[in-house]
Amino acid sequence: MKQLVINPGSTSTKISLFEEEKELFCESVFHDAPLLLSFPTTSDQLDFRRSVTEDVLKRHGFELKDVDVFIGRGGCAYSQKEGVMVVDERLFNDTRSDKGGSDHSAKLGVMLAYVFSKEYGKPAYTVDPTNVDEYIDEARITGIKGVYRRAQSHVLNQKGIARLHSRKMGVRYEDSSYIVCHIDGGITISAHRNGRMIDGTEGAGGDGPFTPTRLGSIPVLEAVNYTEANGADKVRAMCSRSGGFVDHFGTSDSDRIHNLALSGDEHAGLVWRAMIYQLIKEIGAMAAVLKGKADAILLTGGLVRFDDIVSSVRESCGWIAPVYVYKGEVEQEVLNGEVLAVLRGEKQASRYTGEPVFSGFPWDVTR
Repeated sequence: MKQLVINPGSTSTKISLFEEEKELFCESVFHDAPLLLSFPTTSDQLDFRRSVTEDVLKRHGFELKDVDVFIGRGGCAYSQKEGVMVVDERLFNDTRSDKGGSDHSAKLGVMLAYVFSKEYGKPAYTVDPTNVDEYIDEARITGIKGVYRRAQSHVLNQKGIARLHSRKMGVRYEDSSYIVCHIDGGITISAHRNGRMIDGTEGAGGDGPFTPTRLGSIPVLEAVNYTEANGADKVRAMCSRSGGFVDHFGTSDSDRIHNLALSGDEHAGLVWRAMIYQLIKEIGAMAAVLKGKADAILLTGGLVRFDDIVSSVRESCGWIAPVYVYKGEVEQEVLNGEVLAVLRGEKQASRYTGEPVFSGFPWDVTR
């Protein structure tokens, strides 16, 4: 049995083909921002990402018809619980329509898995999408009645790394407290307590550090002024696709910006240091959420390949908890492994209900 794992990100498409547990190949294709911004919306990238997937398969001697199970990273539908979920028409439609209120490239994994599933008559699944919601209520409230913070982060990799670290330490994830940072084209920082992500930054919603593709947190009045001058559509795009490095330099290529910074370019150097500075601030916030009782700070994602990011976090945050680095990510392995457990009858897959995990508090109901 062969399982195709499709993992679209803000700057890449990562494709893996597994035969049971054995990984036959894994390839990540980088997409610079100007190319992706040529598509009006993320959903409009569907045919492009399909062609990327087919090209990768072909390079390794396979075709879509050779696949028995399609597994796609997900997000953007209504908030969901953790675990494996069947990809069906309802989930496809709500994902495509951004029912969860954000527009993130992860959605294309579910969309491609569904399209391939229908075309070839094979099952499709997703695991721990970006909109898994385990927040405590205090993390939801804002200063505007009826406006709530949403759970939207790199859940798949963050939970995967937290479980991996727990196994290495000989402890249970469900008994541990971690600050987990996914640092890549998008950056999210979350607080994990007893197996739940109780708080975190809403990466694709204009929250947390700015990143290669995202604008991050900015003062509300500045956001209002900018929106009035430039239009809401531009600001929405900057939340997940055209902010950060893209707006400063016209590219999401972190290696290029890092090299500019190292070469003495003043603009690139300051922007690079500011991104790290904002990452460190959010780690401190999550430490406070955990009341200073974090067992570890876990750094993961593509940008931890840069030593200055890791050394800066160690210098500024090492007093909070030990800092561990997991280069890259474990998303492909988690997607495949969790679905395999379902296929073997060891776990059960849920079905998307079309109802969010959180839909408001009792006082929101009009009486």
